[in-house]
Amino acid sequence: MPRQSITLTEKNDAWLRQQVEEAGEYANKSELVNDLIRRARRAEIINHRLAIAEKSGVSHQSPADMLEEFKKRQSEEP
Repeated sequence: MPRQSITLTEKNDAWLRQQVEEAGEYANKSELVNDLIRRARRAEIINHRLAIAEKSGVSHQSPADMLEEFKKRQSEEP
């Protein structure tokens, strides 16, 4: 994996440290930063799809059909 060096504000560093130490979900700050990036990337995809959907107009699909299509697309993504 590529190594990166980043500079954080004191508040952001304290927040990251607190998340690692108190929440206990991550072994270190690198794991947390990678998870935050993954979540941001997923949010970006969702926002893009929502923008496309808003422009496409009214759908005549049932909610169940929409969910099935969404799940199919999710499984096809890398």
